[in-house]
Amino acid sequence: MSPDASPPPTGQGPVPPLPGAIGLSNLRPYDWEAADGVCGGSPHMHLACTEAYVVTGGRGAVQTLTPNGYRETPLEPGALVWFTPGTVHRMVEGDGLSVTVLMENAGLPEAGDAVFTFPPSVLADPAAYARAATLPSPATPGATGPEALARAARRRRDLAVEGYLVLREALRRSDPKPLLAFHQAAARLVAHKAATWQERWRTGALAAAQRTGDHLRALAAADPAHLAEAQVATTGPSLRDGYGMCGRRDEYALEGATLPYGYRTSKRPRE
Repeated sequence: MSPDASPPPTGQGPVPPLPGAIGLSNLRPYDWEAADGVCGGSPHMHLACTEAYVVTGGRGAVQTLTPNGYRETPLEPGALVWFTPGTVHRMVEGDGLSVTVLMENAGLPEAGDAVFTFPPSVLADPAAYARAATLPSPATPGATGPEALARAARRRRDLAVEGYLVLREALRRSDPKPLLAFHQAAARLVAHKAATWQERWRTGALAAAQRTGDHLRALAAADPAHLAEAQVATTGPSLRDGYGMCGRRDEYALEGATLPYGYRTSKRPRE
């Protein structure tokens, strides 16, 4: 089996989603130094999803901005750190940091739930935001090589850090107004997507909760029929070492989740 291939799922019927219809990826922070001398990812926030970091190796930190202020939380093996919608976060490198990311509402982050902390002039122009946020795809002339993709990812990261440092400095002065203005700008950017997000939620996280309700009602009646549908599934990364928001990213093609960025360098797992 090639390094890019994955074992096929086993069992009968469609491949089941992960518990609670969550999304999953593995991340390592970028090792590019930013304007403040720190190596790390692209600051951003999620508008509808809680995100969790499970630290699997190395050391580093996650820098966060909320209306309550700026905080830097250490990341070390075994740590579990999570943050709710509206938390601007930036993963920063310490020494070989590696994190498994669990994301609520699989499919929403990839559908635009995440917004970068670009400067206000970029956030105010949807077309400018899209240009700054989107990495080149194989269809982009002259932009398909790894060096071109890395340059684009670094430019995106640096632009997000530019806006982030302004927000952080204001919070250090106990001024949450710029962060709240960013919240408003982000909400305007994604408002037109909310209807499609609702459909993803209904068929993903909501459907998972409703299945549990169905099972509990059946068990209350001593009906074990759903247990006969038991199955095992397995897969591996559909992309290794891609360019994510927080850093280099291993992606998994999971039920209910779309694969972001439009750039692929390895094979998808077999179905």
